[in-house]
Amino acid sequence: MYLIHMPLRISETIQTLPVPKEIIHPLDIKGVWEGMEECKSLGLTKGIGVSNFSCKKLEELLSIAKIPPAINQVEMNPTWQQKQLREFCKAKGIQITAYSPLGSNNTVWGDNRVVECDVLTEIAKSKGKTTAQVALRWVYEQGVSLVTKSFNKERMKENLQIFDWSLSREELKKISELPQRRGFSMASLYGPHDIFLQLDAEI
Repeated sequence: MYLIHMPLRISETIQTLPVPKEIIHPLDIKGVWEGMEECKSLGLTKGIGVSNFSCKKLEELLSIAKIPPAINQVEMNPTWQQKQLREFCKAKGIQITAYSPLGSNNTVWGDNRVVECDVLTEIAKSKGKTTAQVALRWVYEQGVSLVTKSFNKERMKENLQIFDWSLSREELKKISELPQRRGFSMASLYGPHDIFLQLDAEI
């Protein structure tokens, strides 16, 4: 799977953060997607898709695409559920892939609000599961594929143990009512430039 990382272009290698405004440019979506389609047609990749695309950016892409994106990879977890984007992608036949399904304890961005969530922890205890497993199961039950990251072998095994049980209707309702807040802000990572603020507002 070959993805466009984000709907903008940075013209030089990033040396420092925040990114200097003069090297940030709008993405030529039509030109780039034609190149992606050529890669698919030549058999260089099994599929092509995007990452960090909002409904608005996807509409722009779909208006010119001969081959629609197979995937839109975005931040998604129980505390950033992306309901509108999920509904849009489902209607257009685009698979959502969730990155940071457990949030992040990265020093650059993210926090522990998923794995320290009281509601998820309560559900986990009642089911004899870990909070992480409950969060991953919730993502899976939304019909979303997911990307997890761990260097801990036991946690890797636990991440795979989410397929032989399910969340109840009551548990799903509790999770649907969680306060929503994104963990990753492009403006916080790359700088408060207009283009990043716009992307943050959209996705």
